[in-house]
Amino acid sequence: MKLSVIIVNYNVKYFLEQALLSVRKAIANLEAEVFVVDNNSVDDSVLMVREKFPEVHLIANKDNPGFSKANNQAIRLAKGEYVLLLNPDTVVEEDTFEKCIRFMDAHPKAGALGVKMIDGSGNFLPESKRGFPAPFVAFCKMFGLSKLFPKSEKFNRYHLGFLDKDKNHEIEVLAGAFMWLRASVLEEVGLLDESFFMYGEDIDLSYRIVKGGYKNYYLAETTIIHYKGESTKKGSLNYVRTFYNAMIIFARKHFTGDKARSFIFLLQMAIYVRAFLTLINNWGHRLFLPLLDALAIFIGMYFLKDFWANYYFKNPDYYQPTFVLFNIPLYISIWLGVVYFSGGYDQPRSIRKLIRGLLVGTVLLAAVYGFLDLEYRPSRLLIILGAVWAMISTAGIRIFQHFLKHGNFNVGLEKTRNLVIVGTEKESTRVRQLIHQAQVFKNFIGVVAPPSEAEDPETYLSSLSALDEVVQIYKVDELIFCSRDISSQEIMHWMTRLGPELEYKIVPLESESIIGSSSKNSAGELYTVDIRFQIGTYMARRNKRVLDWILSFVFVLMLPVLFFLVKKPMPLVRNIFAVLLGRKSWVGYKQSEERIHHLPKIRPGVLNPLDVLLFSSINSHTIQRLNFLYAKDYSVTRDLEIVWKGLRILDQV
Repeated sequence: MKLSVIIVNYNVKYFLEQALLSVRKAIANLEAEVFVVDNNSVDDSVLMVREKFPEVHLIANKDNPGFSKANNQAIRLAKGEYVLLLNPDTVVEEDTFEKCIRFMDAHPKAGALGVKMIDGSGNFLPESKRGFPAPFVAFCKMFGLSKLFPKSEKFNRYHLGFLDKDKNHEIEVLAGAFMWLRASVLEEVGLLDESFFMYGEDIDLSYRIVKGGYKNYYLAETTIIHYKGESTKKGSLNYVRTFYNAMIIFARKHFTGDKARSFIFLLQMAIYVRAFLTLINNWGHRLFLPLLDALAIFIGMYFLKDFWANYYFKNPDYYQPTFVLFNIPLYISIWLGVVYFSGGYDQPRSIRKLIRGLLVGTVLLAAVYGFLDLEYRPSRLLIILGAVWAMISTAGIRIFQHFLKHGNFNVGLEKTRNLVIVGTEKESTRVRQLIHQAQVFKNFIGVVAPPSEAEDPETYLSSLSALDEVVQIYKVDELIFCSRDISSQEIMHWMTRLGPELEYKIVPLESESIIGSSSKNSAGELYTVDIRFQIGTYMARRNKRVLDWILSFVFVLMLPVLFFLVKKPMPLVRNIFAVLLGRKSWVGYKQSEERIHHLPKIRPGVLNPLDVLLFSSINSHTIQRLNFLYAKDYSVTRDLEIVWKGLRILDQV
């Protein structure tokens, strides 16, 4: 056996399918075996592998033991002379493996090999070649010196930026997305260290290979796509903590004395610095627009106060200082709070949701106004004037932002992107049907013929060789490649040639998904015919959680009444606290004998959609259907209906 390919998967079914299809092509002329180790995915990855790839050796774990342990499970069963650890969110060229074998056979002292990687936009990924994270190297990486001096041998040893990405090089660290290993070397230096749950294991193994007297290489003669951001979210505090803790494990294992202590101290400081910067960045993105809205409304209300005092009351000092200190902040809080919960700050920006939120907020403010003391009720008309100003100013801010970014005033209206499909007429027709079923709207320009098809002006825009001209003439925004008709090598060639200004997607052979990614730091984008569940949206989850809090506080106030309604008061109290602490929701799925893993995950519910029905016995299929409809068409009013009808059973466990 020449090669054993090992892929560890966790909830990236569609990307795994595409990776396996590319691997199937790449091993067509080789004596090879493929392993997939699934770490308890809940997206039907295991079922997909069993149905579509019966030749694959599947290991289905019942838990998530981590990246290192899962790879080791398959390595111990592998029979190949070479072992490839491959990420599921990758695409390899048809001859990638053959080139790797030729290189390794010609370099007997090569212990491991990495290749050139590009992201979903065709950009080169610098982690394709890396150096060991010695203290100074890590310092330059953590504090941005490597970015300031990307070609410096001194300041950018982490990504070896001084080495030509288009030439083969001896390097120090391989990327975990593609680690080509000599099996005999693995036996000598040991398998992946299972102390690393995720991150750091590639650095540790690369270091041990070099210490064992072997060399690691970067092979520029072949390229793979690596859709970064799929299994991990790099903008999260969890990523910062996990990554730098992995570096601490590495430092404690391989460094000693003052070098180890200084490195560990540096890494610990980096955790706090990076965590702080991540928090600032995340909150900055979230709060910038609300704070800008609040400032605009505050300034407008301040001048409206003076205007109305002079114009109507003929007294510039009519409004007391409390109006500025109490009333205006109260108005802004209610207006923007309702805008937030109505989705006015969700992407993409919607002026319709903004205006709707401000109108509802004004109605709510009018109701609150009546409960205020007389000294805090200066003028209802001023609230109306303020609401008008709030609509004008906040809408103006969005229009101005949109104009600066896009050069037009179509706020909330996504530009219909010009789409070209590269493939045969038959496959392009299937792709257009998939796009239609996924309810994705594109301005379809036409089809570019693959090399296997004769150029027919009535059917195709051009041949593949003129793709760059088609992109320029028709101002194409997005390309979809049909992998049935276009080789991975050709796809990657055109991605790197046309550059990151376009969006690229690939439709795998006989697949119902179209896969792509516009950034190495963002999750890949899918056009699938899967059902879109409303409960899976950010706005629905946020509003559901807020409703849980509100209902819990209401139930605390109503406890004397509820004690007469329910049979078991103490379980009710426990349910209230469980919901407040986030362990439960007031409404969730009805559990049944069949699994509900295909639905978006939510907290266990005190009540469920069946609690409003009068039937005592319902079969499992009906339960699954009701759960499905609850997730698909979720709304806050649905939860309120279920809770209202289930008040007498809020004590159920």
